[in-house]
Amino acid sequence: MKEIPLAPAAGRRTAVLLLSGGLDSGTCLALLSHWGWTVHAVSFDYGQRHRVEVRSARRLARHYRVASHRVVRLPDLGAIGGSALTDRAIPVPKRKLGREAIPATYVPARNTVFLSLALAVAERTGATEIVIGANALDYSGYPDCGPPFLRAFEKIARLGTKAGVEGRELSIRAPLLRMTKAGIVKLATALGLDPSLTSSCYDPSPDGAACGECDSCLLREKGFREAGGTDPVTEKERSREHGRGRKG
Repeated sequence: MKEIPLAPAAGRRTAVLLLSGGLDSGTCLALLSHWGWTVHAVSFDYGQRHRVEVRSARRLARHYRVASHRVVRLPDLGAIGGSALTDRAIPVPKRKLGREAIPATYVPARNTVFLSLALAVAERTGATEIVIGANALDYSGYPDCGPPFLRAFEKIARLGTKAGVEGRELSIRAPLLRMTKAGIVKLATALGLDPSLTSSCYDPSPDGAACGECDSCLLREKGFREAGGTDPVTEKERSREHGRGRKG
């Protein structure tokens, strides 16, 4: 498993990108676009409690004119249960960042499922890279975002596919793996990514407004604050709330 350096690998590459619509995957897309790589983006409708992130993924894919964008509808992972992101009976934790080793927003085996389908797309498109915006520093503690898991899945990719056994390079790449959220924000800014194209909230309102209190919102806010900038999404929500307060 290789972390992409901030200079591109030699030669033009074709990559399959897991595009969630969040800041991290959006930054990965901006980076690959900056390098001139051919990108086949894959997003998933898996029974999550909202579709805001899928809309954001579509916006990003259009903006960066990816070679293809698949929104794959999966069987409802909520039927398995066990996650606040798929089971509305489980509340999304608020203001609890860092208090749980693995929070209730962990979706059982989600990245295993996502990477498996991305691997199928890689075989279909001839891609040699599968790119994921996983992070092992400022993150919620999910076990399927760390180096051991990604290294293990890369072995699966090479042993369990026709492309792999025939000798085609298949690499799982995580360019943001060792970056803080502030570092990701700085990279996104340097690449010209418009943060308003992305959505990070686990529990947005029906109109897509971020809650500002879930782990993902808190991590995003922390990143912008430590990077010395402001998040236009957060500022928009604050302006909206201020306007409501004045009307009241």
